[in-house]
Amino acid sequence: MSVSTCPSRPAEDSDLENRDAQQGDVRELDATDRAIVLATQAGLPLVPDPWGAVGREVGMSGEEVLERIQAMQACGVIRRVAAVPNHYRLGYVANGMTVWNVDDAHIERLGRQVAAIQSVSHCYRRPRHLPHWPYNLFAMLHGRSRDEVERQAEELRERLGDACRGHRILYSSRILKKTGLRLAAAPSNTQRRG
Repeated sequence: MSVSTCPSRPAEDSDLENRDAQQGDVRELDATDRAIVLATQAGLPLVPDPWGAVGREVGMSGEEVLERIQAMQACGVIRRVAAVPNHYRLGYVANGMTVWNVDDAHIERLGRQVAAIQSVSHCYRRPRHLPHWPYNLFAMLHGRSRDEVERQAEELRERLGDACRGHRILYSSRILKKTGLRLAAAPSNTQRRG
C-alpha cells in the first residue's frame, strides 16, 4: 500500500468548495506529521497492524498515527490512502493515455463524467499548447490488449459527444517506476550552515 496524492473519485461540487476553502487554510507540516509522511511515503508496511508499525518507527501509538493521517486527509495534505497494484502483473499490459480536444465550455462537466468511468485510472485537465497540441483532457486507460484500450477509448468518445473535436491514444513504450511526492529528510542539527 502507499500514501497516494491521487483523487480516489471525481469531486462533487461540495468537495470542490471544501477543497477551495482548505487551500486557503494551508498549514505547514509539524515535525510529527513530517515524520509520519517520511515513514509512509514508500508505502505502508504489509503487516496486520500497519499503523502500529509506523507508530513504533516515529515514537507514538498506531491510533495516534491514524488520527494524524486522518487530520492530514481532512486538510488536503494527503488525498487518500490506497493500494497501488502493479497492473502489468495483473495482465493489463496495454496502457494508453488518451488525450482529448474538448470544448472548454463543457470540459468541467465532461471531465467529471470521464473520471467516474471505471476503466479510467487517471483523469486530468491540462492546458492546450496551440498550434501543435490541442488536447486539454487526459484520461489513462488500461487493457489486456490494444484492442481493449481502443474499445474503451471509443466509449469515452461517445460520452464526450459533439464537445469532442479530436483525440489520440499514446501507448506506453516502457515501464517507469511510479512514486508519489517525496519529502527530503530534515537536515540534522549537527550540520553547520555557512
